[in-house]
Amino acid sequence: MQVPPFSLSKQLAELGPDLDEAVLRVLRSGQYIGGTEVKAFEESFANKICVPHVVGCNSGTDALILALRALDIGPGDEVITSSFSFFATAEAISAVGALPVFVDVEPGNYLIDLNQIEGAITKATRAILPVHLFGCPVDMKKLMGIARKYHLKVIEDCAQASGAQFNGQPVGSWGDVGCFSFFPTKNLGAGGDAGAVATHESEIARRVREMAVHGMPRRYVHTNLGYNSRLDAIQAAILNVKLPRLIDWVNQRKEIALRYQELLSDVPGLDLPVKYAQDKMVHAWNQFVVRVKSCPDRLSSANKELNASDISQSYGLPDSFSRDLLKEKLQEEGVSTIIYYPIPIHLQKAYKELGYKPGSLLVTETLCSEVLSLPIFPEITDSQQEKVVQTLRNLLS
Repeated sequence: MQVPPFSLSKQLAELGPDLDEAVLRVLRSGQYIGGTEVKAFEESFANKICVPHVVGCNSGTDALILALRALDIGPGDEVITSSFSFFATAEAISAVGALPVFVDVEPGNYLIDLNQIEGAITKATRAILPVHLFGCPVDMKKLMGIARKYHLKVIEDCAQASGAQFNGQPVGSWGDVGCFSFFPTKNLGAGGDAGAVATHESEIARRVREMAVHGMPRRYVHTNLGYNSRLDAIQAAILNVKLPRLIDWVNQRKEIALRYQELLSDVPGLDLPVKYAQDKMVHAWNQFVVRVKSCPDRLSSANKELNASDISQSYGLPDSFSRDLLKEKLQEEGVSTIIYYPIPIHLQKAYKELGYKPGSLLVTETLCSEVLSLPIFPEITDSQQEKVVQTLRNLLS
């Protein structure tokens, strides 16, 4: 039995007729850019996350860039964010000419350490960009308190967190702007790249919508240098089919994550994600990420030639041998896993000029040498999950 890290096959089999009908409806309409499908999705998603305005765009990356631009963040400004994230989080800040300022994360939930934010604030700080990483919501009540205290804007990176909530309130509805990705592997995935910007402010929504179409408030009138970043009508049609199922899929992911927590709690060498009270937050579990602390000597001695530490050594990171060895052994047994993320953003060569050195963000750098994402998707079978668990037990016990 092979266990993939993610699979759409069962979802597509179940939704195939509805998706076929939706896509053909768009093709036959001749309305490929904008139109009723895009409008319907924007309205439905806005209702789902409890905001009055959602603007579809080309990708989650574009959503971040459009949001920053709409808040007038640019050259000379600083934005505080996490280095333990996909590169686009910081890349968007740089794309508008601002400076990303990285703070460390908490070791249990992998989220930005809120206790370190105030120490990173300077006269140039304009915003905080929290990442709801792997579907786990940041404590937005505490973060918004910091933002209000220092009069800072808040842009939520919700790329991996559709369906997540904190204190009963959906992510993306707390800050000035929420930015979503609908990449196919997300909890709510399109058939390609797609994204959205969510906000309570009509003026922000207006600015985002104009910049997404070349800074054009009306045809051939351009008030800003914008982008070509429209949500494709076919992608919107696919999302319209999937959106009503989002909560059920998140609930299935929660059950799978809980089962992992129960079945792996006594496996040596693994640290599991922190558990949270369900009345405080809804974790959307886009990924189930463990930390690999060590592998038995019997495995290590049999793999002396494994060149697993090249990345760690090249970037001055802690040795990742145990994690990389376990990943290789799992693959040999038919269990595919993914590393999110092997290199922290602050040590990427693209950000060499910022001057961060190995050891600057110790928790983040340690996580990059230890994290491993186990297979998780709503349609994973009990037997597939049992194979993941039993294979881990066999390798680590």
